[in-house]
Amino acid sequence: MNILGSNNLRMMERSLEFLWAKQTAILDNISNVETPNYKAKLVTFEEHLQQQIESAQRSTRPQAAIRDAIAQAEWTVTEPQEVTRMDENGVNLTEQSVEMVRTAYQLQYAYQAISSDLAVLRTAIRG
Repeated sequence: MNILGSNNLRMMERSLEFLWAKQTAILDNISNVETPNYKAKLVTFEEHLQQQIESAQRSTRPQAAIRDAIAQAEWTVTEPQEVTRMDENGVNLTEQSVEMVRTAYQLQYAYQAISSDLAVLRTAIRG
C-alpha cells in the first residue's frame, strides 16, 4: 500500500489548499467590512469534489478515476449579490467570523488526519 500516494492523502492535500483559499477570502472580506460597494467573496469546493468523485466511482477503473477527480477538482470563488447595507457592502461580519472559526477547526482536523497517517508510516518504517 502506498500511503504517500494514496487517494486519502491526495484528498487531504486538496482540502488543505481549498481551506487556505477559503480562509484567505474570509480574511479579505473581514478586512473590507467598511469598504463601500465591496462584495463578499464565497469559496466553494465540496460540492464540485463530491460530483467529481461520484462520477469517478461509476468508472471501470474507480481508483484511478478517483485520483484524477481529486486532482482536477477546483474551488470556485463567487461574489453573492446579497446586500443589506446602505453602503452596498456585502460583508456580514458576524457570518464571516463564524466561517473563519469553522474553517480553522476544519484546518486543525485536516492537519491531525495527515499527522495520524504519517505517524502510521513512521511506525511502519521503525518497526
